[in-house]
Order: sequence, then C-alpha cells, then structure tokens
Amino acid sequence: MEIKVNNLSQQISVFNQYMTEIRDVTVQTDSMRFRRNLERVGEIMAYEISKTLDYEQHRVSTPLGVSECSMLSSQPVLATILRAGLPLHQGFLNYFDHAENTFVSAYRIHHNNDDDFDVEVEYLASPDLEGKIVILCDPMLATGSSMVLAYKALLERGTPRHIHVATIIASEQGIGFVQQNMPAETTIWTGAVDKELTSRSYIVPGLGDAGDLAYGSKQ
Repeated sequence: MEIKVNNLSQQISVFNQYMTEIRDVTVQTDSMRFRRNLERVGEIMAYEISKTLDYEQHRVSTPLGVSECSMLSSQPVLATILRAGLPLHQGFLNYFDHAENTFVSAYRIHHNNDDDFDVEVEYLASPDLEGKIVILCDPMLATGSSMVLAYKALLERGTPRHIHVATIIASEQGIGFVQQNMPAETTIWTGAVDKELTSRSYIVPGLGDAGDLAYGSKQ
C-alpha cells in the first residue's frame, strides 16, 4: 500500500494565506513573522492530524453538572529535525501540549563545495518510541534523505506504530523517496508539492532556506 500524501493547499482555507506569506520574498524579510507563519502552519497541521488519532470518553464535572467529553487516549510524540524545524515543531506543541518531544540534528555535508553531498545525523534526544505515534517535522522535504535518515535514527528508541511526516513544502522527488524508503504505516502532510529541484537539491519555487530565514544565515 502506497504511503498517503495529504496536500493541505488543495483545500481553500486561511492555511493558504500563511503559505503565501511564507513564500513571499517581501514578507520573508521579517524573520519574526516568518517563524510565526511556520508555527501557524504547524498548528493547522496538528489540528488535521488530530482527526486521525484515537479518543476515549471522559466524564467532566462542570459548575452545573457532568459532561461527557472526548479526550485523546494517548499523546503523539513530536519529533523535529534541527534547526529549521523548531518553529513548525512549536506549532504542533501549541496543540499537543502534553506530548513528549524528540530532537534530531541532521545536516548536509557538501564535498568540495560542489553539488554532491551526504546527509549526516549527529545528535538524537528522544523518549521511548515503541508502539507510539510520532509526528516528524521538517519544513522542506527536498530529496527526502534527511527525513529517511531521521526516521532510521528514531528506530534506536523503538519502532513507532505510525509516523506522520509534516513538511511545509515537498518536492515530488522527496515524496517518492519517502514512499520508497519508509514503512506503509506512514502518512505525509504537506503545505504544497513543487516539481523541481536545483542541482544543489533546493526546491523550486520553494521558499529558500527555511533555517536561514527563521534564524539568520550560518557559516
């Protein structure tokens, strides 16, 4: 069974406003607004993913009586790839505020400043993931290599029951790579799907470097 892809930009909602501002070079100059828009997208994705989770009934005492309410039967684990994933992660955490958290450091190593590079996972901080639902965030799903390597790193902490991959913009190639290299118990959530990758594996039209736009350029 092929991994399902949910492209939220295909729905008409305020989500599209945030996606437009995230891509707009004139809006991107305001890094605080850029980070907040990533966070807003995370909040909307969290709400959409919450519809797929399991709930149980609880009786809640109000000042005037007792109400039957639905609550999550278990919390997902929120995982993010540093550093660009932090604002998106915060959006999820705003909604799943009781969730455990996982952080993965993955980066590109370019060889001789050319187009050839490897992706290396350097650091992992995570709770036990065995049998849990994990939401794995990274703003850009370009080649898909970082996402797949992050997933493999998470397996050191147990095998999740289901993985939700959450990304702002995905390339068609990146989606294909995830579908080929991650388990069937995976769902992809994205704000847009772009067709092209540059020779250095940046998405076109994309939005640029999400980490630099959120936190400033790096050496």
